[in-house]
Amino acid sequence: MRIQIENRQKKQKIAKRPLRKVAQRILNALECPDGELSVLIVDDEQIREFNRDYLGKDRPTNVISFAMQEGEGAGVAPQLLGDVLISAETAARDAAEADQPFESELYFLLLHGMLHLRGYDHERGTADQAREMECREQEIFSVVRREFLT
Repeated sequence: MRIQIENRQKKQKIAKRPLRKVAQRILNALECPDGELSVLIVDDEQIREFNRDYLGKDRPTNVISFAMQEGEGAGVAPQLLGDVLISAETAARDAAEADQPFESELYFLLLHGMLHLRGYDHERGTADQAREMECREQEIFSVVRREFLT
């Protein structure tokens, strides 16, 4: 399957079919409709472990991406984009604080993670690159919002 979704947490109900449709819509918008990725939904403790073990940051976060088209193995399997890990616990908390539905935050974090898989970087890039990512994020999320959240 091109879009693999696994839910390893129990605090939030995750509807996989709509999430897969959103992921495919984002792939289409990113001009890689045949891209392959995995989406792993976890809780705060699980994402904290990934953040600590792989990124050296011993704290939970909302989303982590592991791009397969960067580094030594880049290009071996061009359709394989990578993995997006989302903390459902953090997403639910952030959604409540913003007075938004959980699904809105979940879809936004999926988009954010997928942009990272495609090479967008607001943390290590320049200010212009951060603005470019934010613009792309707003552009695509407006489509996601219109098609899946209204």
